[in-house]
Amino acid sequence: MPTKSGSRRLTFDILTIPQNEDNLSAAIFSSAQNDTASSPSRRKKKRRNKKVKTTSEVSENSVTNGEIKNCSYAVSSTITEEIESEANRVVHAVTPQFRELRQRNVSSVINGGETAISLASEESGSGRKEDNGVEGVDVKNEGVGNEIKSDQWMQLKGGKLQKEVSLDWKKLMAEDFNYTLHLEKSPMKYFMEEMNAGNSLRSTTTLSNDKERERVYDTIFHLPWRCELLINIGFFVCFDSFLSLLTIMPTRIAMTIWRLLKTRQFERASSAELSDFGCFVVLVTGVTLLQQADISLIYHMIRGQGIIKLYVVYNVLEIFDKLCQSFVGDVMQALFNSADGLANCSQENMRFWLRRFILDEALAIVSSIVHSFILLAQAVTLSTCIVAHNNALFAMLVSNNFAEIKSNVFKRYSKDNLHSMVYFDSIERFHISAFILFVLAQNILEAEGPWFESFISNALVVYFFEVMIDVIKHSFVAKFNDIKPLAFSEFLEDLCKQTLNIQTENAKKNLTFVPLAPACVVIRVLQPVYAAHLPYNPLPWRIFWIFLLFSMTLVMLVSLKLMIGMGLQKHAKWYVKRCQKRKLHSD
Repeated sequence: MPTKSGSRRLTFDILTIPQNEDNLSAAIFSSAQNDTASSPSRRKKKRRNKKVKTTSEVSENSVTNGEIKNCSYAVSSTITEEIESEANRVVHAVTPQFRELRQRNVSSVINGGETAISLASEESGSGRKEDNGVEGVDVKNEGVGNEIKSDQWMQLKGGKLQKEVSLDWKKLMAEDFNYTLHLEKSPMKYFMEEMNAGNSLRSTTTLSNDKERERVYDTIFHLPWRCELLINIGFFVCFDSFLSLLTIMPTRIAMTIWRLLKTRQFERASSAELSDFGCFVVLVTGVTLLQQADISLIYHMIRGQGIIKLYVVYNVLEIFDKLCQSFVGDVMQALFNSADGLANCSQENMRFWLRRFILDEALAIVSSIVHSFILLAQAVTLSTCIVAHNNALFAMLVSNNFAEIKSNVFKRYSKDNLHSMVYFDSIERFHISAFILFVLAQNILEAEGPWFESFISNALVVYFFEVMIDVIKHSFVAKFNDIKPLAFSEFLEDLCKQTLNIQTENAKKNLTFVPLAPACVVIRVLQPVYAAHLPYNPLPWRIFWIFLLFSMTLVMLVSLKLMIGMGLQKHAKWYVKRCQKRKLHSD
């Protein structure tokens, strides 16, 4: 019964027989004959049967007693011609699939022996033909037998492929200069090559470009200048707020009381008046409670203990200072919101808003008092370090400031985080100024002998360390986080807009500073200084001197407020106009 694989047997037979021209023709002939004999096609059968039948009829009609041999020869020759034509057709149909035969090794066992057979085909000028649009390919036999004539072919021995020529690795390394090992050279040759090779650090460093060079000079010059300018402007903004608390707020409260006494008509207070009244209550309460604190006792407690070092105490107090500063800012915002609601609420909601205002006021008093005691303890610690003669000040400054560098420089920061960090440094600079004022007051009251020069030198050392640490911290934070110096100019523009009361897109970027706790500490520190210079008797003379000193202090603070406030306003207007005109944030 014919199988479907009959059409494929011709190719397999061609590839599995010895490659001689006679054998190839015989193989094609036999394969074609078998294919024709076993073909399942009905059309081929009918065609063959028809031709055989016709030939047989011709033979029968022409058969005579003497021509039987000739008829048999005619039948066989007809069949032979048909088979050859069919074989040629099959060869032409199969040949385009093997236009170019690559190097192939086929092993077959013939008569019990192992023979290595290789087939190859070449394309030559006469080997590619076109016949009625069909390309023909001549397959040529390159060699027969166990030996292969081409040196680049591979031999099959024992079922394993082997290469005739092995790769000489040493020869390759010697010819290729790029793979020459330095260890095989002499020391003098290696040294001379290194001398003439170029940059001596080429293996560990790379060439920089203009962008990297700009980063270097930004870190050294542009960033420190802009950072210090921004921190100083922030310091004066905090100082202006502090002076407003000590001058503007008491003046407005005095004017409100005077108007109430003059008209003798109670009117609902405005939001600003309620806010001032709440701040005044917090300030008076804080100063009163701080008056009960014995500074000498706190000083000896901090200096006499030997378990915790002074710089550790200062670091702990500084951490609590930042926490309280953030919390008190939120509490005061809630208090001002309650004051605004109480001033604008209806008569039905008056009781609700009044209870809310009182609750926020109590929370503001408690948080401000806690913050005031923390600042007082921090000021006493700094005074103890300055007075000590065992280099405690330098130990405290080095440990505190370099711990700050370690905790900030090697972290990832965004522009908003860096913005908040600069504002915290401005507030810290103001707190340090308050501490220096505390040290000055203590020296005025208790120091003996020449103390002013040592005080000035110690104060300059503290400020110098603070400035250097801030510059280094912000410069390298900006460098590691790829923040341009242009960002600090943008921060300064936002601060100037805040000074001019211009609303910005993001109110969270504003500088938030509540001067209640520093004001309580400063008043508590300066009160003994004023009391030490008042006469004891008589009482009218003492009251006169109190009024005189109070008036002089108020005039001095108001003058200072006017100078700093007007200077900030003028600088803010100039800088904002400059930025709007140039559309660039550059100094």
